[in-house]
Amino acid sequence: MLSTMQDGQFSLADLLQYTRRVHADIEVTTWTEAGPRRTTYGEIGRDAARLAHALRGLGVTGDQRVATFMWNNAEHLTAYFAVPAMGAVLHTLNVRLFPGQLVYIANHAEDHVVLVDGSLVPQLAELLPRMTTVRHVVVVNGDPGALRAPAAIEVHGYDDLLAGEPDDFPWPDIDERQAAAMCYTSGTTGDPKGVVYSHRSIWLHSLQDCMTNSTCLYQGDRSLVLVPMFHVLAWGLPHSSAMIGGSLVLPDRFLQPADIARMLASERPTLACGVPAIWQAVLHHLDSAPQDISHLREIVVGGSTCPPALFTAYEERHGVPLLHCWGMTETSPLGTVARPPAGTDPERAWAHRLSQGRFPAPVRARLLDDEGRELPWDNESVGEVALRGPWVAAGYYGGAEPDQSHDGWLRTGDIGRISPDGYLTLTDRAKDVIKSGGEWISSIDLENQVMAHPSVAEAGAVGVPDERWGERPLVAVVLNAGQRATPAELRAFLSGRVPRWQLPERWTFVATLPRTSVGKVDKKQLRELYAKGVLDLHHIPPSA
Repeated sequence: MLSTMQDGQFSLADLLQYTRRVHADIEVTTWTEAGPRRTTYGEIGRDAARLAHALRGLGVTGDQRVATFMWNNAEHLTAYFAVPAMGAVLHTLNVRLFPGQLVYIANHAEDHVVLVDGSLVPQLAELLPRMTTVRHVVVVNGDPGALRAPAAIEVHGYDDLLAGEPDDFPWPDIDERQAAAMCYTSGTTGDPKGVVYSHRSIWLHSLQDCMTNSTCLYQGDRSLVLVPMFHVLAWGLPHSSAMIGGSLVLPDRFLQPADIARMLASERPTLACGVPAIWQAVLHHLDSAPQDISHLREIVVGGSTCPPALFTAYEERHGVPLLHCWGMTETSPLGTVARPPAGTDPERAWAHRLSQGRFPAPVRARLLDDEGRELPWDNESVGEVALRGPWVAAGYYGGAEPDQSHDGWLRTGDIGRISPDGYLTLTDRAKDVIKSGGEWISSIDLENQVMAHPSVAEAGAVGVPDERWGERPLVAVVLNAGQRATPAELRAFLSGRVPRWQLPERWTFVATLPRTSVGKVDKKQLRELYAKGVLDLHHIPPSA
Protein backbone atom coordinates (compact mmCIF):
# COMPACT_ATOMS: atom_id res chain seq x y z
CA MET A 1 0.00 0.00 0.00
CA LEU A 2 1.40 3.40 -1.01
CA SER A 3 0.64 6.69 0.67
CA THR A 4 -1.52 9.43 -0.82
CA MET A 5 1.16 12.09 -0.24
CA GLN A 6 2.67 14.15 -3.03
CA ASP A 7 6.27 13.34 -3.92
CA GLY A 8 7.86 16.78 -3.84
CA GLN A 9 11.53 17.24 -4.66
CA PHE A 10 13.97 19.06 -2.40
CA SER A 11 15.64 21.67 -4.62
CA LEU A 12 17.80 24.66 -3.75
CA ALA A 13 16.02 26.50 -6.56
CA ASP A 14 12.83 26.19 -4.50
CA LEU A 15 14.64 27.34 -1.34
CA LEU A 16 16.04 30.36 -3.19
CA GLN A 17 12.64 31.40 -4.53
CA TYR A 18 10.99 30.88 -1.15
CA THR A 19 13.60 32.94 0.67
CA ARG A 20 13.52 35.72 -1.94
CA ARG A 21 9.74 36.01 -1.60
CA VAL A 22 9.07 35.33 2.09
CA HIS A 23 12.22 36.74 3.71
CA ALA A 24 12.94 39.50 1.21
CA ASP A 25 13.59 42.19 3.85
CA ILE A 26 15.83 40.13 6.14
CA GLU A 27 19.31 41.62 6.31
CA VAL A 28 22.62 40.13 5.20
CA THR A 29 25.64 42.12 6.39
CA THR A 30 29.18 41.92 5.02
CA TRP A 31 31.98 43.43 7.11
CA THR A 32 34.42 45.73 5.29
CA GLU A 33 37.34 48.00 6.19
CA ALA A 34 34.81 50.84 6.41
CA GLY A 35 32.33 48.86 8.52
CA PRO A 36 29.12 47.02 7.62
CA ARG A 37 27.82 46.73 4.04
CA ARG A 38 24.16 45.71 4.02
CA THR A 39 21.88 43.92 1.61
CA THR A 40 18.81 41.65 1.91
CA TYR A 41 17.70 38.17 0.91
CA GLY A 42 15.49 39.85 -1.68
CA GLU A 43 18.48 41.49 -3.34
CA ILE A 44 20.52 38.28 -2.98
CA GLY A 45 17.73 36.53 -4.92
CA ARG A 46 17.80 39.12 -7.68
CA ASP A 47 21.59 38.94 -7.94
CA ALA A 48 21.42 35.14 -8.00
CA ALA A 49 19.19 35.36 -11.08
CA ARG A 50 21.60 37.81 -12.74
CA LEU A 51 24.56 35.57 -11.91
CA ALA A 52 22.79 32.51 -13.32
CA HIS A 53 22.16 34.34 -16.61
CA ALA A 54 25.80 35.47 -16.72
CA LEU A 55 27.08 31.94 -16.07
CA ARG A 56 24.89 30.60 -18.87
CA GLY A 57 26.70 33.06 -21.11
CA LEU A 58 30.03 31.60 -19.96
CA GLY A 59 28.98 28.12 -21.04
CA VAL A 60 27.58 26.77 -17.79
CA THR A 61 24.69 24.86 -19.35
CA GLY A 62 24.62 21.68 -17.27
CA ASP A 63 26.38 20.32 -14.22
CA GLN A 64 29.67 22.09 -14.83
CA ARG A 65 31.61 22.98 -11.70
CA VAL A 66 31.66 26.65 -10.73
CA ALA A 67 34.36 27.23 -8.14
CA THR A 68 34.56 29.99 -5.55
CA PHE A 69 37.84 31.31 -4.16
CA MET A 70 36.24 33.71 -1.76
CA TRP A 71 35.75 34.90 1.82
CA ASN A 72 32.42 35.04 3.66
CA ASN A 73 30.46 37.84 1.97
CA ALA A 74 27.17 38.58 0.20
CA GLU A 75 28.58 37.73 -3.23
CA HIS A 76 29.68 34.32 -2.00
CA LEU A 77 26.19 33.76 -0.58
CA THR A 78 24.75 34.71 -3.99
CA ALA A 79 26.85 31.99 -5.62
CA TYR A 80 25.78 29.52 -2.90
CA PHE A 81 22.25 29.76 -4.28
CA ALA A 82 22.65 30.69 -7.95
CA VAL A 83 25.00 27.90 -8.98
CA PRO A 84 23.10 24.86 -7.59
CA ALA A 85 19.70 26.39 -8.39
CA MET A 86 20.60 26.63 -12.11
CA GLY A 87 21.64 22.96 -12.13
CA ALA A 88 25.41 23.47 -11.92
CA VAL A 89 27.67 22.40 -9.05
CA LEU A 90 29.18 24.84 -6.55
CA HIS A 91 32.77 23.97 -5.66
CA THR A 92 34.17 25.93 -2.72
CA LEU A 93 37.97 26.11 -2.92
CA ASN A 94 39.69 26.31 0.46
CA VAL A 95 41.94 29.39 0.24
CA ARG A 96 44.16 28.03 3.06
CA LEU A 97 45.27 24.87 1.29
CA PHE A 98 48.76 24.54 -0.15
CA PRO A 99 49.09 25.59 -3.83
CA GLY A 100 49.71 22.04 -5.04
CA GLN A 101 46.56 20.82 -3.29
CA LEU A 102 44.46 23.63 -4.77
CA VAL A 103 45.68 22.83 -8.27
CA TYR A 104 44.98 19.14 -7.75
CA ILE A 105 41.47 19.85 -6.46
CA ALA A 106 40.51 22.26 -9.26
CA ASN A 107 41.71 19.82 -11.91
CA HIS A 108 40.17 16.80 -10.22
CA ALA A 109 36.78 18.56 -9.98
CA GLU A 110 37.18 19.93 -13.54
CA ASP A 111 36.28 23.48 -12.54
CA HIS A 112 35.01 25.49 -15.51
CA VAL A 113 34.58 28.94 -13.88
CA VAL A 114 36.26 30.43 -10.80
CA LEU A 115 34.79 33.35 -8.84
CA VAL A 116 37.62 35.03 -6.93
CA ASP A 117 37.69 37.82 -4.35
CA GLY A 118 39.82 40.78 -5.40
CA SER A 119 42.02 40.36 -2.31
CA LEU A 120 42.83 36.78 -3.41
CA VAL A 121 43.71 37.58 -7.04
CA PRO A 122 47.51 37.38 -6.50
CA GLN A 123 47.15 33.96 -4.86
CA LEU A 124 44.95 32.61 -7.68
CA ALA A 125 47.15 34.09 -10.41
CA GLU A 126 50.01 31.78 -9.37
CA LEU A 127 47.74 28.73 -9.68
CA LEU A 128 45.89 29.43 -12.93
CA PRO A 129 48.61 28.26 -15.35
CA ARG A 130 48.29 24.77 -13.82
CA MET A 131 44.47 24.72 -13.62
CA THR A 132 43.87 22.91 -16.88
CA THR A 133 40.05 22.95 -17.07
CA VAL A 134 39.34 26.56 -16.01
CA ARG A 135 38.08 28.72 -18.88
CA HIS A 136 36.70 31.79 -17.08
CA VAL A 137 37.62 33.77 -13.96
CA VAL A 138 35.24 36.32 -12.45
CA VAL A 139 36.84 38.89 -10.14
CA VAL A 140 34.52 39.96 -7.30
CA ASN A 141 35.08 43.20 -5.35
CA GLY A 142 38.28 43.93 -7.22
CA ASP A 143 39.90 45.01 -10.48
CA PRO A 144 39.80 42.31 -13.18
CA GLY A 145 42.61 44.11 -14.96
CA ALA A 146 44.92 43.18 -12.07
CA LEU A 147 44.71 39.48 -12.95
CA ARG A 148 47.16 38.19 -15.56
CA ALA A 149 45.75 34.88 -16.75
CA PRO A 150 46.86 32.37 -19.40
CA ALA A 151 45.56 33.05 -22.92
CA ALA A 152 43.06 30.18 -22.67
CA ILE A 153 41.29 31.83 -19.70
CA GLU A 154 38.97 34.85 -19.99
CA VAL A 155 38.82 37.28 -17.08
CA HIS A 156 35.63 39.19 -16.19
CA GLY A 157 34.54 41.74 -13.62
CA TYR A 158 31.62 40.60 -11.44
CA ASP A 159 29.68 43.87 -11.59
CA ASP A 160 30.18 44.24 -15.35
CA LEU A 161 29.16 40.62 -15.92
CA LEU A 162 25.90 41.01 -13.99
CA ALA A 163 25.03 44.47 -15.35
CA GLY A 164 22.03 44.39 -17.63
CA GLU A 165 21.11 40.77 -16.86
CA PRO A 166 17.45 40.09 -15.93
CA ASP A 167 16.66 39.82 -12.21
CA ASP A 168 14.58 36.70 -12.75
CA PHE A 169 15.59 33.30 -14.09
CA PRO A 170 13.75 30.22 -15.37
CA TRP A 171 15.02 27.96 -12.60
CA PRO A 172 14.92 24.33 -13.81
CA ASP A 173 13.26 21.39 -12.12
CA ILE A 174 16.09 19.48 -10.49
CA ASP A 175 16.26 15.91 -9.25
CA GLU A 176 16.89 16.16 -5.51
CA ARG A 177 19.69 13.60 -5.73
CA GLN A 178 21.59 15.70 -8.23
CA ALA A 179 24.88 17.22 -7.09
CA ALA A 180 24.50 20.70 -5.63
CA ALA A 181 27.91 21.43 -4.11
CA MET A 182 31.24 19.82 -3.40
CA CYS A 183 33.97 20.28 -0.80
CA TYR A 184 37.32 18.54 -0.54
CA THR A 185 38.81 17.18 2.65
CA SER A 186 41.95 18.91 3.88
CA GLY A 187 44.17 16.11 2.62
CA THR A 188 46.43 15.62 5.67
CA THR A 189 47.02 12.07 4.45
CA GLY A 190 47.30 11.67 0.67
CA ASP A 191 45.48 13.81 -1.86
CA PRO A 192 42.33 15.69 -0.79
CA LYS A 193 39.12 13.79 -1.47
CA GLY A 194 35.92 15.28 -2.88
CA VAL A 195 32.60 15.03 -1.04
CA VAL A 196 29.57 15.84 -3.19
CA TYR A 197 26.39 17.09 -1.49
CA SER A 198 22.96 16.66 -3.08
CA HIS A 199 20.06 19.11 -3.07
CA ARG A 200 18.26 16.62 -0.84
CA SER A 201 21.09 16.25 1.68
CA ILE A 202 21.46 20.04 2.03
CA TRP A 203 17.72 20.48 2.57
CA LEU A 204 17.51 17.74 5.21
CA HIS A 205 20.65 18.96 6.95
CA SER A 206 19.19 22.50 7.04
CA LEU A 207 15.94 21.26 8.55
CA GLN A 208 17.86 19.45 11.29
CA ASP A 209 19.92 22.59 11.92
CA CYS A 210 16.71 24.39 12.90
CA MET A 211 15.55 21.70 15.32
CA THR A 212 15.46 22.53 19.03
CA ASN A 213 17.89 19.68 19.83
CA SER A 214 20.35 21.07 17.28
CA THR A 215 21.66 24.57 16.57
CA CYS A 216 18.07 25.70 17.15
CA LEU A 217 18.04 28.58 14.67
CA TYR A 218 14.96 30.74 14.68
CA GLN A 219 13.73 33.71 12.67
CA GLY A 220 14.90 36.30 15.17
CA ASP A 221 18.48 35.04 15.14
CA ARG A 222 21.31 37.15 13.80
CA SER A 223 24.22 34.78 13.16
CA LEU A 224 27.87 35.79 12.98
CA VAL A 225 29.35 33.15 10.66
CA LEU A 226 33.08 32.99 11.39
CA VAL A 227 33.44 29.45 10.07
CA PRO A 228 34.58 29.87 6.42
CA MET A 229 32.08 29.44 3.63
CA PHE A 230 34.80 27.44 1.83
CA HIS A 231 34.72 24.83 4.61
CA VAL A 232 31.82 22.33 4.67
CA LEU A 233 29.33 24.97 3.43
CA ALA A 234 29.90 27.08 6.57
CA TRP A 235 28.43 24.29 8.71
CA GLY A 236 25.13 24.69 6.83
CA LEU A 237 24.26 28.08 8.38
CA PRO A 238 23.76 29.98 5.10
CA HIS A 239 21.09 27.54 3.95
CA SER A 240 19.36 27.03 7.30
CA SER A 241 19.33 30.79 8.01
CA ALA A 242 17.79 31.48 4.62
CA MET A 243 15.22 28.75 5.29
CA ILE A 244 13.87 30.34 8.50
CA GLY A 245 14.67 33.97 7.76
CA GLY A 246 17.61 34.40 10.10
CA SER A 247 19.87 37.38 9.51
CA LEU A 248 23.52 36.78 8.64
CA VAL A 249 26.67 38.70 9.53
CA LEU A 250 29.56 37.72 7.24
CA PRO A 251 33.09 38.76 8.27
CA ASP A 252 34.75 38.67 4.82
CA ARG A 253 38.53 38.47 5.45
CA PHE A 254 38.44 40.34 8.75
CA LEU A 255 39.03 37.54 11.24
CA GLN A 256 41.41 39.10 13.75
CA PRO A 257 40.10 39.29 17.34
CA ALA A 258 39.84 43.10 17.26
CA ASP A 259 37.81 42.93 14.03
CA ILE A 260 35.47 40.32 15.51
CA ALA A 261 35.02 42.45 18.63
CA ARG A 262 34.00 45.40 16.44
CA MET A 263 31.48 43.21 14.61
CA LEU A 264 30.04 42.04 17.91
CA ALA A 265 29.66 45.62 19.11
CA SER A 266 28.21 46.93 15.84
CA GLU A 267 25.90 44.09 14.80
CA ARG A 268 25.04 42.52 18.19
CA PRO A 269 24.48 38.99 16.83
CA THR A 270 22.48 36.52 18.89
CA LEU A 271 24.46 33.50 17.66
CA ALA A 272 28.06 33.03 16.52
CA CYS A 273 29.98 30.03 15.25
CA GLY A 274 33.64 29.17 14.76
CA VAL A 275 36.48 26.89 15.77
CA PRO A 276 37.83 26.94 19.35
CA ALA A 277 41.07 28.69 18.32
CA ILE A 278 39.08 31.71 17.10
CA TRP A 279 37.14 31.96 20.36
CA GLN A 280 40.30 31.51 22.42
CA ALA A 281 41.83 34.51 20.62
CA VAL A 282 38.65 36.57 21.03
CA LEU A 283 38.58 35.76 24.75
CA HIS A 284 42.12 37.08 25.20
CA HIS A 285 41.19 40.27 23.34
CA LEU A 286 38.12 40.78 25.52
CA ASP A 287 40.30 40.34 28.61
CA SER A 288 42.42 43.29 27.52
CA ALA A 289 39.61 45.35 25.97
CA PRO A 290 36.37 44.45 27.81
CA GLN A 291 33.00 44.86 26.14
CA ASP A 292 29.48 43.54 26.64
CA ILE A 293 28.73 40.43 24.56
CA SER A 294 25.61 39.38 26.47
CA HIS A 295 23.59 39.81 23.26
CA LEU A 296 24.98 36.38 22.29
CA ARG A 297 22.59 33.68 23.46
CA GLU A 298 25.09 31.02 22.40
CA ILE A 299 28.44 30.42 20.71
CA VAL A 300 28.62 27.29 18.56
CA VAL A 301 32.06 25.64 18.59
CA GLY A 302 33.24 22.78 16.42
CA GLY A 303 35.99 21.73 14.04
CA SER A 304 38.12 20.45 16.93
CA THR A 305 37.49 19.51 20.54
CA CYS A 306 36.85 22.54 22.74
CA PRO A 307 38.72 22.55 26.08
CA PRO A 308 36.51 22.73 29.19
CA ALA A 309 38.47 25.80 30.35
CA LEU A 310 37.10 27.76 27.40
CA PHE A 311 33.51 26.83 28.31
CA THR A 312 34.10 28.01 31.86
CA ALA A 313 35.82 31.24 30.85
CA TYR A 314 33.02 32.45 28.57
CA GLU A 315 30.32 31.63 31.10
CA GLU A 316 32.08 33.08 34.13
CA ARG A 317 33.44 36.22 32.46
CA HIS A 318 30.71 36.99 29.93
CA GLY A 319 27.64 34.90 30.77
CA VAL A 320 27.64 33.31 27.31
CA PRO A 321 27.28 29.51 26.96
CA LEU A 322 29.22 27.51 24.38
CA LEU A 323 27.49 24.76 22.38
CA HIS A 324 29.72 21.86 21.36
CA CYS A 325 29.15 20.22 17.95
CA TRP A 326 30.98 17.51 16.06
CA GLY A 327 31.09 16.52 12.43
CA MET A 328 33.28 16.35 9.37
CA THR A 329 33.27 17.16 5.65
CA GLU A 330 31.70 13.76 5.03
CA THR A 331 28.74 14.53 7.35
CA SER A 332 27.75 17.91 5.86
CA PRO A 333 29.00 18.48 8.74
CA LEU A 334 26.35 18.00 11.44
CA GLY A 335 27.00 14.73 13.29
CA THR A 336 26.23 15.52 16.94
CA VAL A 337 25.15 18.50 19.07
CA ALA A 338 25.80 18.64 22.81
CA ARG A 339 22.50 19.84 24.22
CA PRO A 340 21.79 18.13 27.56
CA PRO A 341 18.52 16.22 27.98
CA ALA A 342 15.67 18.29 29.39
CA GLY A 343 15.52 18.35 33.17
CA THR A 344 19.09 17.14 33.66
CA ASP A 345 20.72 18.21 36.92
CA PRO A 346 23.63 20.70 36.51
CA GLU A 347 26.42 18.19 37.15
CA ARG A 348 25.17 15.71 34.57
CA ALA A 349 24.32 18.53 32.16
CA TRP A 350 27.92 19.74 32.34
CA ALA A 351 29.18 16.27 31.36
CA HIS A 352 26.76 16.21 28.41
CA ARG A 353 27.87 19.66 27.28
CA LEU A 354 31.54 18.68 27.31
CA SER A 355 30.84 15.61 25.17
CA GLN A 356 30.70 15.91 21.38
CA GLY A 357 26.94 15.61 21.68
CA ARG A 358 23.97 13.46 20.82
CA PHE A 359 23.25 11.97 17.41
CA PRO A 360 20.05 13.32 15.82
CA ALA A 361 17.38 10.84 14.77
CA PRO A 362 18.35 10.68 11.06
CA VAL A 363 22.01 9.83 11.81
CA ARG A 364 22.64 6.22 12.84
CA ALA A 365 25.87 5.42 14.67
CA ARG A 366 27.96 2.39 15.57
CA LEU A 367 31.15 1.76 17.52
CA LEU A 368 33.48 -0.74 15.88
CA ASP A 369 36.49 -2.55 17.30
CA ASP A 370 39.69 -3.22 15.31
CA GLU A 371 38.07 -6.21 13.61
CA GLY A 372 34.88 -4.38 12.64
CA ARG A 373 32.70 -5.90 15.37
CA GLU A 374 30.05 -3.68 16.93
CA LEU A 375 30.58 -2.49 20.50
CA PRO A 376 27.84 -1.58 23.02
CA TRP A 377 26.71 1.97 23.87
CA ASP A 378 27.71 1.71 27.53
CA ASN A 379 29.86 4.87 27.79
CA GLU A 380 32.84 2.61 28.52
CA SER A 381 33.58 0.60 25.37
CA VAL A 382 35.92 2.54 23.07
CA GLY A 383 36.00 2.05 19.31
CA GLU A 384 35.88 3.76 15.93
CA VAL A 385 32.72 5.73 15.15
CA ALA A 386 30.84 4.64 12.02
CA LEU A 387 27.82 6.50 10.62
CA ARG A 388 24.91 6.25 8.19
CA GLY A 389 22.39 8.92 7.33
CA PRO A 390 20.79 11.10 4.64
CA TRP A 391 23.57 13.73 4.84
CA VAL A 392 26.46 11.27 5.34
CA ALA A 393 28.76 10.56 2.39
CA ALA A 394 28.63 7.08 0.88
CA GLY A 395 31.96 7.62 -0.91
CA TYR A 396 34.16 10.20 -2.59
CA TYR A 397 34.04 11.91 -5.98
CA GLY A 398 35.80 9.76 -8.54
CA GLY A 399 35.62 6.72 -6.29
CA ALA A 400 38.60 7.60 -4.11
CA GLU A 401 39.30 5.45 -1.05
CA PRO A 402 36.59 2.82 -1.49
CA ASP A 403 37.58 1.15 1.78
CA GLN A 404 36.33 4.18 3.75
CA SER A 405 32.90 2.57 4.01
CA HIS A 406 32.24 -0.59 5.98
CA ASP A 407 29.09 -2.45 4.94
CA GLY A 408 27.53 0.86 3.89
CA TRP A 409 28.68 2.69 7.03
CA LEU A 410 31.16 5.57 6.91
CA ARG A 411 34.17 4.85 9.11
CA THR A 412 35.07 8.26 10.48
CA GLY A 413 38.55 7.59 11.87
CA ASP A 414 37.43 9.08 15.19
CA ILE A 415 37.82 7.00 18.34
CA GLY A 416 35.38 7.37 21.22
CA ARG A 417 32.57 5.97 23.34
CA ILE A 418 28.78 6.40 23.24
CA SER A 419 26.46 6.62 26.25
CA PRO A 420 23.24 4.58 26.41
CA ASP A 421 21.25 7.75 25.59
CA GLY A 422 23.30 8.48 22.47
CA TYR A 423 25.97 11.01 23.52
CA LEU A 424 29.34 10.69 21.82
CA THR A 425 32.60 11.39 23.65
CA LEU A 426 35.68 11.33 21.44
CA THR A 427 38.95 10.19 22.91
CA ASP A 428 41.09 10.71 19.80
CA ARG A 429 41.57 10.37 16.08
CA ALA A 430 42.70 6.86 15.19
CA LYS A 431 45.94 8.32 13.77
CA ASP A 432 46.56 10.56 16.82
CA VAL A 433 46.02 8.23 19.76
CA ILE A 434 49.28 7.74 21.70
CA LYS A 435 50.16 4.06 22.09
CA SER A 436 52.50 3.75 25.07
CA GLY A 437 53.56 0.35 26.35
CA GLY A 438 50.50 -1.30 24.82
CA GLU A 439 48.12 1.18 26.46
CA TRP A 440 46.31 4.10 24.81
CA ILE A 441 46.68 7.71 25.93
CA SER A 442 44.07 10.14 24.63
CA SER A 443 45.82 13.18 23.18
CA ILE A 444 42.56 15.13 23.51
CA ASP A 445 42.21 14.40 27.24
CA LEU A 446 45.86 15.28 27.82
CA GLU A 447 45.50 18.59 25.95
CA ASN A 448 42.37 19.52 27.89
CA GLN A 449 44.04 18.87 31.22
CA VAL A 450 47.09 20.97 30.28
CA MET A 451 44.84 23.81 29.07
CA ALA A 452 43.11 23.84 32.45
CA HIS A 453 46.28 25.50 33.81
CA PRO A 454 45.64 29.27 34.09
CA SER A 455 48.89 30.16 32.28
CA VAL A 456 48.19 27.97 29.23
CA ALA A 457 46.37 29.29 26.17
CA GLU A 458 46.67 26.23 23.94
CA ALA A 459 48.25 22.79 23.94
CA GLY A 460 48.89 20.09 21.38
CA ALA A 461 49.85 16.51 22.33
CA VAL A 462 51.33 13.91 20.00
CA GLY A 463 53.00 10.56 20.34
CA VAL A 464 56.73 10.44 19.58
CA PRO A 465 59.06 7.42 19.40
CA ASP A 466 60.40 6.01 22.66
CA GLU A 467 62.88 3.12 22.89
CA ARG A 468 61.29 1.58 25.98
CA TRP A 469 57.56 2.23 25.55
CA GLY A 470 57.19 2.52 21.77
CA GLU A 471 55.62 5.96 22.06
CA ARG A 472 55.42 8.65 24.72
CA PRO A 473 53.52 11.96 24.70
CA LEU A 474 55.09 15.23 23.63
CA VAL A 475 53.15 18.33 24.68
CA ALA A 476 53.57 21.64 22.82
CA VAL A 477 52.35 24.60 24.89
CA VAL A 478 51.33 28.15 23.99
CA LEU A 479 51.29 30.38 27.07
CA ASN A 480 48.92 33.26 27.66
CA ALA A 481 50.43 36.68 27.04
CA GLY A 482 52.52 37.79 30.01
CA GLN A 483 52.28 34.38 31.75
CA ARG A 484 55.09 32.02 32.69
CA ALA A 485 55.23 28.31 33.50
CA THR A 486 57.85 25.60 33.49
CA PRO A 487 57.49 22.01 32.30
CA ALA A 488 57.99 20.87 35.91
CA GLU A 489 55.12 23.11 37.05
CA LEU A 490 52.83 21.82 34.30
CA ARG A 491 53.72 18.21 34.99
CA ALA A 492 53.04 18.75 38.71
CA PHE A 493 49.72 20.36 37.79
CA LEU A 494 48.77 17.22 35.85
CA SER A 495 49.52 14.94 38.80
CA GLY A 496 46.23 13.64 40.11
CA ARG A 497 44.46 14.75 36.91
CA VAL A 498 45.81 11.93 34.72
CA PRO A 499 47.28 8.53 35.67
CA ARG A 500 50.93 8.79 36.63
CA TRP A 501 52.08 6.62 33.71
CA GLN A 502 50.51 9.15 31.31
CA LEU A 503 52.47 12.15 32.67
CA PRO A 504 54.55 13.55 29.77
CA GLU A 505 58.33 13.69 29.98
CA ARG A 506 58.75 15.77 26.81
CA TRP A 507 57.61 19.39 26.63
CA THR A 508 58.13 22.33 24.28
CA PHE A 509 56.94 25.94 24.35
CA VAL A 510 55.92 27.53 21.05
CA ALA A 511 54.53 30.90 19.97
CA THR A 512 51.80 29.26 17.91
CA LEU A 513 50.71 25.72 17.16
CA PRO A 514 50.83 24.55 13.53
CA ARG A 515 47.33 24.31 12.09
CA THR A 516 45.60 22.66 9.17
CA SER A 517 43.62 24.60 6.58
CA VAL A 518 40.46 24.21 8.69
CA GLY A 519 41.98 25.44 11.95
CA LYS A 520 42.75 22.14 13.67
CA VAL A 521 46.12 21.54 15.33
CA ASP A 522 48.31 19.96 12.64
CA LYS A 523 49.67 17.01 14.60
CA LYS A 524 51.40 15.55 11.57
CA GLN A 525 53.49 18.73 11.26
CA LEU A 526 54.15 18.78 15.01
CA ARG A 527 55.53 15.25 14.82
CA GLU A 528 57.67 16.26 11.84
CA LEU A 529 59.09 19.25 13.72
CA TYR A 530 60.03 16.92 16.58
CA ALA A 531 61.65 14.43 14.20
CA LYS A 532 63.74 17.20 12.61
CA GLY A 533 64.99 18.28 16.03
CA VAL A 534 63.94 21.92 15.56
CA LEU A 535 61.82 22.17 18.70
CA ASP A 536 63.26 23.60 21.91
CA LEU A 537 62.71 20.42 23.89
CA HIS A 538 62.54 20.09 27.68
CA HIS A 539 62.86 16.60 29.14
CA ILE A 540 61.71 15.75 32.66
CA PRO A 541 62.77 12.34 34.01
CA PRO A 542 59.83 10.06 34.91
CA SER A 543 60.85 10.08 38.56
CA ALA A 544 60.61 13.88 38.79
